[in-house]
Amino acid sequence: MSDTMKQIVLASRPKGAPTPENFRLEELPLPTPGEGEVLVRVHYMSLDPYMRGRMDDAKSYAACIPVDGKMEGGSVGEIIASNAEGFAVGEFVMGGFGWATHAVSGTQGLAKIDPDTTPITYALGALGMPGLTGWYGLTELGKPKKGETLVVAAATGPVGSMVGQIAKAKGLRTVGIAGGPEKCKLAVEHFGFDVCLDHRAYDTAADLRAALEKECPDGVDIYFENVAGKVLDAVLPLMNAHGRIPICGMIAWYNEGGVGADAIEKTLTAPKLWRTILVNFLSVNGFIIANHFDRMPDFHKEIGPLISDGSIRVQEDITEELENAPKAFIDLLSGGNTGKAMVKVI
Repeated sequence: MSDTMKQIVLASRPKGAPTPENFRLEELPLPTPGEGEVLVRVHYMSLDPYMRGRMDDAKSYAACIPVDGKMEGGSVGEIIASNAEGFAVGEFVMGGFGWATHAVSGTQGLAKIDPDTTPITYALGALGMPGLTGWYGLTELGKPKKGETLVVAAATGPVGSMVGQIAKAKGLRTVGIAGGPEKCKLAVEHFGFDVCLDHRAYDTAADLRAALEKECPDGVDIYFENVAGKVLDAVLPLMNAHGRIPICGMIAWYNEGGVGADAIEKTLTAPKLWRTILVNFLSVNGFIIANHFDRMPDFHKEIGPLISDGSIRVQEDITEELENAPKAFIDLLSGGNTGKAMVKVI
């Protein structure tokens, strides 16, 4: 076993879209777990859009990553040393180990993973935080009803694909939005969407709205929001009375910094947005899935069997080696991934 480890830190705060210069690879001595701690060798680490917000020095639901601090994120790996009761060498666990080959961790927040039941990568995607986000946001906040129409962007991502597949199983018309013809084909043929529109084929929100209106002849009852930007501008006027908008992300605005106020002013205005919500009696619910991790057992009970029997399909986009994580993350923010983005560390 090597006596060193590698990690990627935030070298500088990005201005707009992140660049490779905002990250730095470091090599450090392998740490030793203390009392009640374990040493984990990371096998896979997750890449998620929320990480972009943590790179900014702006008030949010969680503390920002300090400059020179390790990039944060969820990972799965194998315990290679343990001083913690109930956690043995050789067991696989999931935790917030960050962008690193190894990590020392206390046991609070660790979840054991059985590699013989499902692929360990599922703990970072379909059966992990993104899958739970889609399930909770749709079922608890979207309140889907048979015969309604759902629109979700990033339809082939881990959240959007979960939302679309659950909605379809509940008898809704499912309209996906994705970037590029190949992703749209995947959304329909692999994930079972009724239709998927390529947002890159439309220059303006008005053009996208016109295309959506044709595919949503009865209006939109649920818009699952994880993109914002042009898509939100296109969908909002099509919302039906008593429509629901669960909000879990706004990736189109993340590179604007903070809450993306400049980008919002270029598209939607607050009076327009507020009036649309008022006159259509819309329910708009922002949520952070970390506040609902207690629902993970319910999610696994309902969705686990559907993944096992193939009723709900999974798509993963795996990049090899920790050193390539910054590029994969930058690509993720511009829609360069197809499926759940993660890095195979070893």
